[in-house]
Amino acid sequence: MTMNTTTLAIVVAVVCTFSFSACSKQNDAAPSPSNEQAQGSEQGTADPAVISPPESAASELAGTAWELVKIQSMDDTEWVPEDSSRYTLVLEADGNAYMQLDCNRGKAGWVSEESGSISFTLVASTNALCQDDGLAERYAAQFEFVRSYVLRSSHLFLATMADGAIIEFKPVERVQE
Repeated sequence: MTMNTTTLAIVVAVVCTFSFSACSKQNDAAPSPSNEQAQGSEQGTADPAVISPPESAASELAGTAWELVKIQSMDDTEWVPEDSSRYTLVLEADGNAYMQLDCNRGKAGWVSEESGSISFTLVASTNALCQDDGLAERYAAQFEFVRSYVLRSSHLFLATMADGAIIEFKPVERVQE
């Protein structure tokens, strides 16, 4: 039994070693954006894909900040925060989205390739035990399903795919640091 455990441990170690070295070689082979920009500027042919801003930067939502008003499911169930300042969304021009999830913080990527269209990556968040109303997890879980938005009466409405829910936000003034 000890022989099989030892053999298994060796196989796992070898597979992990090869996996990490393969990833490392791929990263080493890929030129960094700063190197490409430097090479492009030396030759006078910078790659526009490398130096152009991300798609999100051109969006009307880039650089905006919002507080949650409510989440409304299509069965008309509503979840309204007791304190909307504890549930926020900031959409940075660099394609990062930052969220306040009650006592936790979250981060995701976002992209809006055309007006009315938006999508988010999965939300990574801290995992403190909050004394909340259970809204934080529901709020964070919505983002991976968001596919479109509407701006109406200064409010932002995010719609999830298959019309699962509408997430309504009101604007907040951003504090410059």
